[in-house]
Amino acid sequence: MVISSMGLTYKQTLIELAEEEYRQFSAALIPNISNLLGVRLPALRRIAKQIAQGDWRTYLAEAESDYFEEVMLQGMVIGCVKTDVDEWLGLVASFVPKIDNWSVCDSFCIGLKQTKAHKEQVWDFLLPYLQSDKTYEIRFGVVMLLDYYVEDDYILRVLELLDQTKRDDYYVQMAVAWALSICYIHYPEPTLRYMASCSLDHFTYNKAIQKMIESLRVDADTKQMLRGLKRK
Repeated sequence: MVISSMGLTYKQTLIELAEEEYRQFSAALIPNISNLLGVRLPALRRIAKQIAQGDWRTYLAEAESDYFEEVMLQGMVIGCVKTDVDEWLGLVASFVPKIDNWSVCDSFCIGLKQTKAHKEQVWDFLLPYLQSDKTYEIRFGVVMLLDYYVEDDYILRVLELLDQTKRDDYYVQMAVAWALSICYIHYPEPTLRYMASCSLDHFTYNKAIQKMIESLRVDADTKQMLRGLKRK
């Protein structure tokens, strides 16, 4: 059993750190989750870094997933550990089936910074998730694209993959819309060309336009142009 620096199991540590007011706040943002304790993300990140500096393999092997924060913590630890890319991707693959909400998904993805050093290998690793029929496997793939692959060498491939990501599910549609807004901010011309001929459903397409308009990095004249692109 892995014990935290507080002399408690990590489950006990998380329970000690729980705040009821924060639990209620978080529960309103993640309506499909009922096992929240109410531990703030900075506290989880501090614990994850501590675990990653110690016997993290034993922790990950023994960690329980009774609470939302226990799952979130495991994902953060995987983002912090130092190991070779093959073992690391194995850890990522073992974690993805535990994702059952947008918050764990998105926090997990942003922590996987080793991706930057292994772009092509991780790209190949992500492709099956983007072709999955499971909501959070697809969202994982899409969020990884927007976090790490909106750049010169990948932008056209990213747009092509997003067009192939078709699932009538809110959390997938919103992820695709978010990704397209990021693409537009960094690569407006190819993204607009894509939008003109894409096969996105109306909801996802209009949400993407809305997110582009909401960006603080888009000027007023451009926002007006984007409003004219919305589908009726």
